Amino acid sequence: MDYVAKEERYDNMIYRRCGRSGLKLPVLSLGLWHNFGSTGVYDNMRAMCRTAFDNGITHFDLANNYGPEYGSAEKNFGRILKDDLGVYRDEIIVSSKAGYDMWKGPYGDWGSRKYLIASLDQSLQRLGLDYVDIFYHHRMDPETPLEETMGALADIVRSGKALYAGISNYDGEHMIRAAEILEELHCPFVINQNRYSIFDRTIENNGLKAAVAREGKEKGLICFSPLAQGLLTNRYLNGIPEDSRIKKDGRFLKETALTEERLAQIRGLNEIAESRGQSLAQMALAWLFKDNVVTSVIIGASRPEQILDNLGMMKNMSFTAEELAAIDALS
Repeated sequence: MDYVAKEERYDNMIYRRCGRSGLKLPVLSLGLWHNFGSTGVYDNMRAMCRTAFDNGITHFDLANNYGPEYGSAEKNFGRILKDDLGVYRDEIIVSSKAGYDMWKGPYGDWGSRKYLIASLDQSLQRLGLDYVDIFYHHRMDPETPLEETMGALADIVRSGKALYAGISNYDGEHMIRAAEILEELHCPFVINQNRYSIFDRTIENNGLKAAVAREGKEKGLICFSPLAQGLLTNRYLNGIPEDSRIKKDGRFLKETALTEERLAQIRGLNEIAESRGQSLAQMALAWLFKDNVVTSVIIGASRPEQILDNLGMMKNMSFTAEELAAIDALS
């Protein structure tokens, strides 16, 4: 049976503007970093994307090297667009990135003009699209001049292969300089993507969060790893399950991360969440919006039910000063 999206898909989602741009994103976006590669199950990927879109999640976030294998997440999402979501293309935001290792040789990594433009062409081919809505430079490059990297993003937008430019994993100092260059080039730079969670406050300390919120120069901020690779869920309250990510895939979260001190923090945070009528994951997601700086949060999922549970965070996105202080004390 052909997929038909739910009529009421926009009824309950909250959309937030990316800084001072005209672009709005749902408060939750679906990331395809995990579970959409060549080792995933296509029918499950398809079900997750349908569930997301049926509930107002219009933004699907990718990168050239998401897999495993590199490029396979884009290929699988391209297939989902062809099978299900393509008819809704004008209702969907598709983002991709380049900046990490992608192919052999000196032109398949970092931030050169050659790499960024070639990589986006490959991404569009895998996705089966003429353009992406947002194209990011994925990480700061210590060797390539920032003017070259930002100039490539500006030319990509001018070419029509992306509608907006973004940067990812930049600190505040480099974000400000990148924004100045892109403003000079009249390029719509609208969003930063960075890791942020109750357990990872890096962007509060490296100037990025403050730079994003500069009055008159506000930019969008979208966060990844909001649940600290699953630590900020009920998965590990009683130890490490055999089917957990730690046991199955130790690339991003290792058993050594789950110390007794960390377990105590998780259990304390879970008690606060329960007092708010939320799961720990729902509270951790809601916490990111506490000061009205974050635009959207990228969630990962291994099954549709996780997406539905995460959507429940919208029922309570307000925090008392006492709750915030207690969360800070535990983290």
